[in-house]
Amino acid sequence: MASSSGSKPEPGSRPPRSLSKKMTRTHTMMADLPNEDTSAVDSELVPSSLAAIAPILRVANEVEWENPRVAYLCRFHAFERAHKMDPTSTGRGVRQFKTYLLHRLEKEEEEAHFRLAKNDPREIQMYYQMFYEKNIRDAQYTKKPEEMAKIYQIATVLYDVLKTVVQPSKLDDQTKRYAEEVERKREQSIHYNILPLHAIGVKPAIMRLPEIKAALQAIRNVNNLPMLQVHGGPNVEDDNVVMPKESSQSNTDILDWLSSVFGFQKGNVANQREHLILLLANMDIRDRYDDENFTELNDHTVEQLMEKILKNYRSWCNYLHQKHNLEFPTHRDGQQLRLIYIALYLLIWGEASNVRFMPECLCYIFHRMADEVYGILEGNVHPVSGDAYQSAAPDDESFLRNVIKPFYDVLHTEVKRNRGGKASHSRWRNYDDLNEYFWSDRCFDLGWPLKRTADFFVRRDDSQPANEHVSQHTARKTQPKTNFVEVRTFLHLYRSFDRMWIFFILAFQAMVIVAWTGSITALFDEHAFRQVLTIFITHAFLNFLRASLDIILSLNAWKSMRFTQILRYILKFVMAAVWAVVLPISYSSLVQYPTGVLKFFSTWGRDWRNQSIFYYAIAIYMIPNVLAAILFFVPHLRRTMERSSMFPITALMWWAQPKLYVGRGMHEDIFSLLKYTMFWIMLLVCKLAFSYYVEILPLVGPTQLILEMHLDNYQWHEFFPHLTHNIGVVIAIWAPIVLVYFMDTQIWYAIFSSLFGGIHGAFSHLGEIRTLGMLRSRFHTVPIAFSELLLPSSSSSSLSSSDARKARRRQQDDPILRKNIANFSRMWNKFIRTMREEDLISDRDRDLLLVPSSSTDVSVVQWPPFLLASKIPIALDMAKDFKGKVDDELFKRIKNDPYMHSAVIECYETLWDIIYGLLENEADRIIIRDICYEVDMSIRQNRFLHAFKTSELPLLSTKLEKFLTILLSDEDDATVYKSQIINILQDIMEIIIEDVMQNGHEILEKGNIHILHKKNDGKEQMFEKINIGYAQHKLYREKIVRLHLLLTVKESAINVPSNLEARRRITFFANSLFMKMPGAQTVRRMLPFSVLTPYYKEDVLYSTEELKRENEDGISTLFYLQKIYPDEWTNFNERIKDSKSGNEEKDKFEQEQRFWVSYRGQTLARTVRGMMYYKQALELQCHLDLAGDNALNDENEEVITEFAQALADLKFTYVVSCQLYGNQKKSGELKERSCYSNVLHLMLMYPSLRVAYIDEREETVNGKSQKCCYSVLVKGGDTLDEEIYRIKLPGPPTEIGEGKPENQNHAIIFTRGEALQTIDMNQDNYFEEAFKIRNVLEEFSKERRGRRKPTILGLREHIFTGSVSSLAWFMSNQETSFVTIGQRILANPLRVRFHYGHPDIFDRIFHITRGGISKASKTINLSEDIFSGFNSTLRGGFITHHEYIQVGKGRDVGMNQISLFEAKVANGNGEQTLSRDVYRLGRRFDFYRMLSFYFTTVGFYLSSMVTVLTVYVFLYGRLYMVMSGLESEILQNPSIRHTKALEEALASQSVFQLGLLMVVPMVMETGLEKGFRTALGDFVIMQLQLASVFFTFQLGTKAHFYGRTLLHGGSKYRATGRGFVVFHAKFGDNYRLYSRSHFVKGLELFILLIVYGVYGESYRASNLYFFITFSMWFLVGSWLFAPFLFNPSGFDWQKTVDDWADWKRWMGNRGGIGIQPDKSWESWWEEEQQHLKHTNIRGRILEIILAFRFFIYQYGIVYHLQIVRHSKTILIYGISWVVLLTTLLVLKMVSMGRRRFGTDFQLMFRILKALLFLGFVLVMTVLFVVCGLVVSDIFAAILAFLPSGWALILIGQACRPLLKWCGLWDSLKELARAYEYTMGLLLFMPIAVLSWFPFVSEFQIRLLFNQAFSRGLQISMILAGRKEKTA
Repeated sequence: MASSSGSKPEPGSRPPRSLSKKMTRTHTMMADLPNEDTSAVDSELVPSSLAAIAPILRVANEVEWENPRVAYLCRFHAFERAHKMDPTSTGRGVRQFKTYLLHRLEKEEEEAHFRLAKNDPREIQMYYQMFYEKNIRDAQYTKKPEEMAKIYQIATVLYDVLKTVVQPSKLDDQTKRYAEEVERKREQSIHYNILPLHAIGVKPAIMRLPEIKAALQAIRNVNNLPMLQVHGGPNVEDDNVVMPKESSQSNTDILDWLSSVFGFQKGNVANQREHLILLLANMDIRDRYDDENFTELNDHTVEQLMEKILKNYRSWCNYLHQKHNLEFPTHRDGQQLRLIYIALYLLIWGEASNVRFMPECLCYIFHRMADEVYGILEGNVHPVSGDAYQSAAPDDESFLRNVIKPFYDVLHTEVKRNRGGKASHSRWRNYDDLNEYFWSDRCFDLGWPLKRTADFFVRRDDSQPANEHVSQHTARKTQPKTNFVEVRTFLHLYRSFDRMWIFFILAFQAMVIVAWTGSITALFDEHAFRQVLTIFITHAFLNFLRASLDIILSLNAWKSMRFTQILRYILKFVMAAVWAVVLPISYSSLVQYPTGVLKFFSTWGRDWRNQSIFYYAIAIYMIPNVLAAILFFVPHLRRTMERSSMFPITALMWWAQPKLYVGRGMHEDIFSLLKYTMFWIMLLVCKLAFSYYVEILPLVGPTQLILEMHLDNYQWHEFFPHLTHNIGVVIAIWAPIVLVYFMDTQIWYAIFSSLFGGIHGAFSHLGEIRTLGMLRSRFHTVPIAFSELLLPSSSSSSLSSSDARKARRRQQDDPILRKNIANFSRMWNKFIRTMREEDLISDRDRDLLLVPSSSTDVSVVQWPPFLLASKIPIALDMAKDFKGKVDDELFKRIKNDPYMHSAVIECYETLWDIIYGLLENEADRIIIRDICYEVDMSIRQNRFLHAFKTSELPLLSTKLEKFLTILLSDEDDATVYKSQIINILQDIMEIIIEDVMQNGHEILEKGNIHILHKKNDGKEQMFEKINIGYAQHKLYREKIVRLHLLLTVKESAINVPSNLEARRRITFFANSLFMKMPGAQTVRRMLPFSVLTPYYKEDVLYSTEELKRENEDGISTLFYLQKIYPDEWTNFNERIKDSKSGNEEKDKFEQEQRFWVSYRGQTLARTVRGMMYYKQALELQCHLDLAGDNALNDENEEVITEFAQALADLKFTYVVSCQLYGNQKKSGELKERSCYSNVLHLMLMYPSLRVAYIDEREETVNGKSQKCCYSVLVKGGDTLDEEIYRIKLPGPPTEIGEGKPENQNHAIIFTRGEALQTIDMNQDNYFEEAFKIRNVLEEFSKERRGRRKPTILGLREHIFTGSVSSLAWFMSNQETSFVTIGQRILANPLRVRFHYGHPDIFDRIFHITRGGISKASKTINLSEDIFSGFNSTLRGGFITHHEYIQVGKGRDVGMNQISLFEAKVANGNGEQTLSRDVYRLGRRFDFYRMLSFYFTTVGFYLSSMVTVLTVYVFLYGRLYMVMSGLESEILQNPSIRHTKALEEALASQSVFQLGLLMVVPMVMETGLEKGFRTALGDFVIMQLQLASVFFTFQLGTKAHFYGRTLLHGGSKYRATGRGFVVFHAKFGDNYRLYSRSHFVKGLELFILLIVYGVYGESYRASNLYFFITFSMWFLVGSWLFAPFLFNPSGFDWQKTVDDWADWKRWMGNRGGIGIQPDKSWESWWEEEQQHLKHTNIRGRILEIILAFRFFIYQYGIVYHLQIVRHSKTILIYGISWVVLLTTLLVLKMVSMGRRRFGTDFQLMFRILKALLFLGFVLVMTVLFVVCGLVVSDIFAAILAFLPSGWALILIGQACRPLLKWCGLWDSLKELARAYEYTMGLLLFMPIAVLSWFPFVSEFQIRLLFNQAFSRGLQISMILAGRKEKTA
C-alpha cells in the first residue's frame, strides 16, 4: 500500500490486502456519527486495547491540512502498530476499527499527493525539518509552555513515523540532529494542569510568583538524600525561559526520591507534586507581610501544613499508645524531613483509590512507610528482620501492587458477599468495618511488608455472590463485623436514643399517676409520692432492656472486640439485671398491704429493719446520672477526659462509654450548651404540659369508670369474657393516645424551630431589603457596605468590624465616597452584564442599571439611571411651574431629593461635555464656555431665575432628546447624519440663547457675532464644524446613552428590572451586604479552594433535536420554555439580533438557542457556567486589589490581566468527575457520543475546567487480556481534550461502594486548595454570589468561642424550579424552608447541622485525611452526603451555616419524580437508623443535643410513620369496640357519653396528618424574607391549590418506604429524572408506583371507615370527632387520588380512554424472564415481592403477623349478620370460613375448567357453568327464604370476606417457598390478579366519571399550573397542542 516508502514492513506486520478486503463491517462506529467530521474524531474512537496509537492519529489529524501525505503515513504507521499489538483482532472493537482504518488508508493512498518531494522518505524528512524550523527552533522564547508541549509531542510522533518510513542509512544529519534535540527535551513535552513545572517556553505569570518559586525550591532540596534511581535532571531557570539541563543528580525533587524508594506511579507523583507546591505557596503567602521580597519557604508554613495533614495520624498513634514515626534528628534538615513526611502521606493518599475511605488504614500504611523512610535516611537495619532497609528502587507500580491491591481485594471480596445490596448488613464487612480494624493494635499483626496470610486478608472459599447457601467451613472463615452490627430491626431506634425513650416513658408514667390521683398537688401526698417513685423501677427495667439489646445486637461483632469491651457489655447487663431485681424488692417494703409478687418480696425482705431501704437504693442507683449531670455543665472537663489517653482516666471513662477512636469529646462550649438546653427545656415544658392537660388528664376519668364497669354483653364470640377491668377497651382507647404522646414532640419542634429560626433570621438582617423600592431607599449605602465587606481593608486587621465601620463612616468625604463607588461600579456593572448575558434583563434594563465607569467627569456622584428615573422630568416641571422669585426656594426643593439634585447637575455637566467635545471650531467652544460661565455665576449670585426663563426648559428638553436620539442612531450616510446633527444642534443653541437666557445676545456680542444664522453671505455658519467620529467613541456613547435615559425615562424605578429572578438576585445581593460576614482578604492571601461536581449520565447540553422534539401533546421543550419565560426569550432574541453582523448563520443561532434552553434546565452546562463565575470574580477582585496597589498602577492592562488570571488559577480549581467520559468517547450510541462532545465543548469553552474520568482499558498481562482501570484528568486543548494525569487503579472503583461517592472519591485527588465545595450537577451559581467567596472562606480562619474552627461551611440554596407548576412550587417552598430556617436553627443554637448535600464547603485537608467528603458503603450509605456530616462531627468537626451567600438548586417538578425523591430519602433514613454513625451520635451527644439530632434526622421519619400508625390503631381499636358490642354498652354511661377526651387528644395528630406541620416553617421563612402579607397570601394560594393533599400524600410515601426499609431492606438509588415538560403519566404508571405504598393502605382505611361508620355509634355530635374523621377521610382521599389529581391532563377524556386500554393490556400480559415490569402485571407483581425474597425469617414472621389484622373484619361482621340471629357461638365463624373457602374453590374450578375444557370440551364447560349457576341460585333462594338472609347481609359479607382474601395473599407471599412446594403459587397469583383488577376498577371509576365533564379538566389545569400562568404560560394552549404561528 505504501510502496514508495523505501522501507518494507516486517513480515506479518500487517494483514494481506486480500484479507482486509474480505472484511464486511467497514465503517463501524464512524457511521453512527451524524453531522461530525469523522477525520477529526477517529483518534478518539480507538479501542481501549489500542490506546497507544491514539496520539499518532491525533498527529495525523493535526498535520493533514498542511501535508495530507504525511498524515497518510502517520495513519499507516498507526495501522501497523495496531496490527502488531493485536494481530488476531481479539480485543473489543479492534476488528471494526482496523477495518475502518484500512478502508480509509486505501482511499487516502490515491488522494494524498506529494507536496515537498517525490517519494515518502524524502517527503516526511523535509516536512519534519520544516516543522522543526517553523515551530521549535526559536519557539521556546515566544510560545507558551502549553503550545510547546503540543509541538514536542507532534515532533516526537513524526519522528517515530519517520523511522518506520526511512531506512536508518538514509536519514540525513540535519534530521538526526533535530531529532536528538527533540528527544533531549522530550521530558518537557507534557501537558500540565496549573503549574508548567517541566515545560519549555515563555514562563507564565504564575511561575514568576515568589511563593511558587520558594515552594519549588523547597521540594527540590534533595541534598543528603540517598540516591537510589536515576531520573531526569532538574531544570535551570532564568527570568523568562525554562531551559533543560543535563542530569547532574538522580532525583529532581523529594517526590521523585520517594517514588524511587516505594514505587509510586509517575502520574501520582506529578499530581501530588503540583498539589504540594500549591498548598505550600498559598499557605506561605498568607503568613507574610511582604509579598515580593522572599526566596525561601517559611519553616512555620511547613510545620503548619504538616500539623494539618498528619493531625489524624498523630491522634491515631496516641489512641493506640504507639509512638509515632515522625523522627527529626538534629543533624537533618528539619524542613526537608517535614516535606518528606507530607509528600509521603499525599503520595499514599493519591494512589490509595477506594482505600481513601479508610483513613486509619492509610495511617497504618503511612506509619510503616515513614519508619522505612527514616531507616533509609539513617542507614538503620529493620528492627524485626535485622536486614537493611530497601536499597533498590522498585518499578513504579509496586506500591499499588504490594500495598493497595491487597486491601482492594479484601473490599472486592466483601462487596461480593453483599449480593448487590440484597444480603443482610451483618453478613459482610463494609468500609467502616474494615477501617475500624485499624482502631485496634491488632492491626500491627499485618506486618510490613503486608502478610497476606493475616486474618484481615482471609477470604471465603466460595466467592460466588449468588450462592445463598454457605457451608459451615466457609462461615467459620468469614471475618466478623467490627465494633458494630447493622441488624435490620426497629430496636435500633431504642438502642440509639434510649435516654429519650426512657425520659418520655417515665414522664408519661409520672403524669398518668398524678392524673390518676386527682391533681398535681397530690404529689405532696405520701401515697401518691410513693407511686410516682415507681418510675425508678421502670427506669431499671428499661435500662435492662438497653443492656440486653447491646449484647444481642452486637453478637456478630464479639469476635473482633477487645475483651474489655465484651466485659463491659456483660457487667452492664449484670448490673442492669441486679437493679431490675433490687428496686422492686426494696419498693415492696414501702407498700403497706402488698399482694402477689410484692407480698412475696415483702415477706422475703421483712427482716430488713430499715424500711426506707428503697430511698437508699434510689440514691445509689442515681449516682451515675448525678455525675453525668455535673459533667454536663462542665463540658470542657468532659471533653478533656474523653480525649485523654491516661490510664486512670480511661479506666474511669471505660464504664461510661466504650473506647472508640471517634466520638470522643464532642461537647460544645458552655454558652452553646446553655442555648440549646434552654431551647429544649422550654419545648419540653410546653409539650409535657399539653400532654398532661389535653391528652392524659381528660382521659383518666373515663378510664377509671370503664375499669369499674362490668361488661358482659358481647356481640361476638368473646374468647376472654372474664378479663378483669375491661383491659381490652382500655388498650383500644389509650393506644392511639400513647402514640400521639410520643409523636407530638415533632409538632412542638416544628413550632419552636420556626419561632426561633425566624427570630434568628431577623437578627441576621434577612429580608431587610426585599423589594426594589427598599433597595432604592438604601442604595446610597450599598457602595459603602460593599467596600467595607467585599474589599480587603488594612484597618480590618487592627480593628474589629464594628470599629472599622465607625471609622469609615467618620471619614465619608467625597474622595472616599468616589473611590468606593468606583470600586463598586466595576463589580456592579459586571453583575448587571452577566444578567444581560443570561437574558434575565433587556438592553434597556441593563443601561438603566449600570453605574458609569467615568465618574470623575462630573462633580457629583453618578448613580445608576434606575435611581434617577423621572427625576429630570419632575425637576423640569417643578422649574416650569415655579412662581417664586428667589433661587434658594427652588434649589431647596431640588436638594430635598438627593437623587434629583445629583441628576440635575449631572445632566447639565454631561450635556456641555458632550457638546463641547463634539465641536471643532474654537469660536463655537468660546460660546459654550461663556454660557456655562453665565450659568455658574448666576447660581452663585442667586440670580438664576432672573437670568434664565425656566418656563422654556421643557422645549429645550424636547430638542435635547431629539439631539441625543440622532447621536445614538446608526446612519449609513455620513453626510446626512452630520447634517441632522448640525441642524438640531443649531436649534438647541438658538433656544438657549434666544429663549432661555435673558441676555443671550450679549454672549454673541462678546464674540463679535451680530447675526446668529447668516445663510446667504457665503460665510461659515455657527456650530457647523463638528467631529462625528467623536460620537462613535465607546466612552462618549456611554455618556450619550446615560443622558438620554435621564431625560427620557419617566416610569418609576421600582419596575426596573421587570424580571422576577433578576429582582430577587439584586435585592438578595444588596441585602447580604448588610448581614454579618467576615471581611475579605486580598486574592493573593485568600484560602485556595476547589469545586467538585460528580456527573454520571445526565443531560449536558440539549441538542437541537431535543429542543424541537414534541411530546404526546405536540409540545416541544423550546415552545414550553418560551411560554414559561417569555421575557427572557424576548431578551434572548434581542441579544442575538444585536450580536449579528449582517445575516448570522443558522448554526450560530441554533447553538445559542441550545445554550439558552440548557441554562434553564438542570444541565451540566448550567452548573459549569455558574461555577466558572468564581474565576471571573477572582480576576475582577484581583484587578480591584491591584488598583489600590501603587506599585502596579503603572503596568499595562495586559500584564495586570495575565497576573489576575495567574492568581485565579492559583486559588481556584474546578473538577467535574465525568465517570463515564472515556466510555462515552468510544461509544457508538448517539446519546453517549452527544454527552462526550458536549463535555468536550464545555472544556474548550472554559480552559480552566478539568474533567476527571475512569478509563477502562484492555491490557495484556502475562499473555492474558485483562481490564485495567485508570483515574484520568483531562483539559481542553485546541479542538480535543489533552490528558494531564493518568493513575492506575487496583480495580474498578465503582464496584465497591455507592456510585456517587465513588465517583467523587476517584476525582478528589485532582482537586487543589484548602477548601472544597461540593456541587451537584443540578445546581447553579451567580456572579454576584461568587464575588463573596473570599468572605465565606474566611469563616475557616475566623476565631470562635472555644477556639474551634469549622470543618464544613453550610451554604444557603435557592430553588430555581419553583415556577414550573404548583407541585414544583410546593417542593420549592418545602426545600427552601429546610435549607434556610431549618438549617439555620440546626446550626445555631442546636449544633446538629450536618451535610445535607451540596453546596457545602469542606475543610479539604481535614476531610481528605479522615475518610473523604462522603461515605460509600453499599446500601447503608445510600444517603452518602449526610454521613460525611456525621463523620465530621464524630471526628471533632464543627459545622456552621451561612445565609449571606446562596447557590442555585434544581428540584423535581412532577408528582412521580417528587415521590421517587421522597422514597429515596426515606430509604436513606431507614438505612441511617441501622448505622453505627447514628448509634454513636445518639449515645455520645448530651441529652438535649441528642434530642435535636433525633427529631431532625430519623425521628422525623419515625414520627411520619407513627402518624399513619395512629390512624390504624385508632380505627382498629374502634373496630374492636364496635364489633364486640362494648362501645354501645359503655356509651350508655352518661358520664362517658358527654366526654370529648379522646377526640381532643387525637386532634394534635390530625394537624400533623393534614400537612400543616410542613407549612409552619414555610410561612415563617416567607414572612421573614418577603413580608408576612405575602406569606399569608402564599399560604392561602397553596391551600387552594391543594397543598395539604400533596403533603399528606408524601406523608404516606415517607412512612411506607421508611418502614419497609427497616423491616426488609431493599433500599436503592432511584433516578428521578430532571426533565422540563410536565408530562401526563399513564394510569398504569401511577398504579405501579403507588399501589403498595398508597392505594392498598388507602383502601384498607376506606373499608375501616365504612365499617366503623356503619356499625359504630360514637360521639356523632362532637365537632372534634368530625374533625378527626374528616382528617382520616381526607387522608384516604389524598392517598387514593392525589397522583391523578396532580397528573397533567389527568381528566382528559381521550387520555383516560387510552389509559384504561393500556392498563387492561398490562394486566392481561403474561410475565416471564426478560419481561419488564411495565409490560406485564405478573413481572411487576414478582418485582414488588423482591424485599420478601431477601428478608430474614424475622421479617417474614412480622409480615404474617401484620397480615392477621385483616381477619378481624370477617370475625366481627359475621356476628352482626341478620342471618345468624344474634348467635355468638364459634361455629358461626367456622361456617364463614367454609363459605369463603368454598367460594375460592368454585372460582378455582371455573378457572381450571376454562383452561382445560374451554377449547376441547366447550359443551361440558358450559354445562358445568350452568350447574354452578343453578346451584348458586338455589343456595341463595334457600338462604333468603328459609334462613332469613337479607340484602344488607350480602354487602356485609363482601366487606367481611374481601380483607380475609387479601390477608391470605399477603401470608402466601411471605410463605412463597411453601406454596410453591405445595403447588398453590399459581392459584395465589390468580387470586392476586383478581384483587388488582378490583382495586384498579375502584380507582379508575371516579376518574372516568370526572373525565366526562370538560370543566373538571380546565379546573385541574388551573390548579396545577397557576404559578406558570402568572409567568405568562398559556397552559391551555400547550396541553391542547396548539402552537402559535409566528412569522
